[in-house]
Amino acid sequence: MNATLATNTPPSPTSVPAAALGSVSLVGAGPGAKDLLTLRAVEALAHADVVYYDSLVDDDVLDFVPDAAACVFVGKRKGFSAMPQQDIQDHMRNDALAGKTVVRLKGGDPFIFGRGGEELQDLHGYGFSVDVVPGVTSATAAAAVAGIPLTHRDVATSVTFATGHTTNGDVPDLTGLALSDRTFVFYMGISNAPKIASQLRHSGAPGTTPVAVIEQATLPGQRIINSTIDALEADLRTQNIGMPALLIVGEVTALGVPKSDSLIPLAPSPEPANDFAWVHHPMG
Repeated sequence: MNATLATNTPPSPTSVPAAALGSVSLVGAGPGAKDLLTLRAVEALAHADVVYYDSLVDDDVLDFVPDAAACVFVGKRKGFSAMPQQDIQDHMRNDALAGKTVVRLKGGDPFIFGRGGEELQDLHGYGFSVDVVPGVTSATAAAAVAGIPLTHRDVATSVTFATGHTTNGDVPDLTGLALSDRTFVFYMGISNAPKIASQLRHSGAPGTTPVAVIEQATLPGQRIINSTIDALEADLRTQNIGMPALLIVGEVTALGVPKSDSLIPLAPSPEPANDFAWVHHPMG
């Protein structure tokens, strides 16, 4: 597998016969572990000519990609990306116009905080029919491996998925969202954990509300930390939690999470080893 990008300029969509067009699939890679991909995801990867994959995709998942296919890393971290979002969409579109079978491989599910909706809109705008392959989103997977039921008729009657940082780097407004009988799951919330805790307290949640922090869910480096809203910032620092990690807030977390004092603090996992340089793209 190589990681080169085509530099030729393909023809416009209207000048390409339909039979000569390639195809695009938005594929959910699941929460991390290779064996949690769906059969349809494995099939899509097996037929790919080029795969654009995220930083939350475990390297072992790429074993399903043919050796002759190009694998292009386009991962993101907060404020940084290997490739701006618009460039990713342009390359996908151009490859499909050139007759290639394109797979956009995204951690979790393509449409849960994965920009899959943006990519689908872009491709539809150019007349492409896009196959979307659902994936197990990290929220449900992380909770399941920790033995945490996100809903429970005696504890939580609803669950809310929220981003840990918005496009301007802030946290979502939680005003009016009562925590009673509700579970919150925050994606990408580690760096903004103090602000999230503050928002939760402001919305009326007691500081003693339990929080589970799940790092690298389903992968060999998985860790599960018990905390509370008030103790969250200090516990993240003490336990040296790295990304990716999820925050689960609510009474359900007390049902399945082991004690944090049974865990040894570990150094954060290194970034994926790829031949690229992170580029600062604040709006990318």
